[in-house]
Amino acid sequence: MKASLTEAADVSAEHPVVISDFIEGAMEIEFDGVCKDGEIIGCAIHEHIEQAGVHSGDATLVLPPQKITSYQMHRVRDAAKKIAKRLNLTGPCNIQFVAKDTDVMCIECNVRASRSFPFVSKTMGVDFIEAATRAIVGEDTSDMNLPTLETRDRPSNYVGVKAPMFSFTRLRGADPVLGVEMASTGEVACFGATKEEAFLKALLSTGFPMPEKNILLSVQGSLMKEVTHSAWKLHEMGYTIYATKTTAEGLEANGVPCQVLGYPTEYEQNKKDGIPNCIDYIKDEKIDLVINIPTYESKRLKDNFEMRRTSVDYGVPLLTNLNLVTEFANAAEKFKAGELVGLKPDSLFDHYTHEAEGDAWTSPTEFH
Repeated sequence: MKASLTEAADVSAEHPVVISDFIEGAMEIEFDGVCKDGEIIGCAIHEHIEQAGVHSGDATLVLPPQKITSYQMHRVRDAAKKIAKRLNLTGPCNIQFVAKDTDVMCIECNVRASRSFPFVSKTMGVDFIEAATRAIVGEDTSDMNLPTLETRDRPSNYVGVKAPMFSFTRLRGADPVLGVEMASTGEVACFGATKEEAFLKALLSTGFPMPEKNILLSVQGSLMKEVTHSAWKLHEMGYTIYATKTTAEGLEANGVPCQVLGYPTEYEQNKKDGIPNCIDYIKDEKIDLVINIPTYESKRLKDNFEMRRTSVDYGVPLLTNLNLVTEFANAAEKFKAGELVGLKPDSLFDHYTHEAEGDAWTSPTEFH
């Protein structure tokens, strides 16, 4: 802090320094709405799988929300209604909230369509952009069956999940880790009978191959208690768990079997000790999935970066968020048990060729 403030003063002593207060362990909730003359005429509320702190453009979205309590939903609806009224909004809007315990706070309100509008429209079965356009030009929207603040359980028979896509393979040297700055360059969305099914479909659709045998874990020590549950679940599914030294010590202390791999920066020492280096295992395709979860407490910054960057450069799937690891473990468990369907779809054009008109998510005249 002292070094940063001193540097800021050297750069410009005339301008103030902005210090942001981050809320740890909070959930981010998004509200996409269509307004007319300060009244909300259509809306959808969805949640992020990642905790607040990951840019909304990089977050994995779930609709309908699965973890938000009815109290939190009430607070979001009430706040959104007041914001729309106060700003006298007409047209699209996107409001982001952070929720922790009984606190539900507004992060920002964007008076525009968000990148989640297409996802919300497909999942809800109504075109939010068309509704917003009608509202702006003064046309009637009563025939559109828009979900309102009073609408509950829509959709009721499936779940939609939107997952981000990244281009780190094309950005040489970039650190493939999620943060407050947006890094994704695209996204995919999938439907499933459950959140786990929709999540795994979306993840696989981004080009993430299902790991077959070996998984490497390297996480910050403060996360060990939480990650142990997912690590044990992966072990029970038959995966061989590899871990860097400190992570391995934590897993073994909790009774999770694993094999130790050396840190990237200790290559020569690893050779002397007869410990394989994790980078060699990644490059030699001996690892099917890398889980590397750093925090602000992390000291091995170079080691973490080398593991993440090598994973991307050699096409090995990478997870850097604890909530995503938890969701993946839950979904993989159901996948292994044969509870998920539609994970190996036909090509898109083959699917549309055989799709019955009644099964389509879009009308016969709509391009899709």
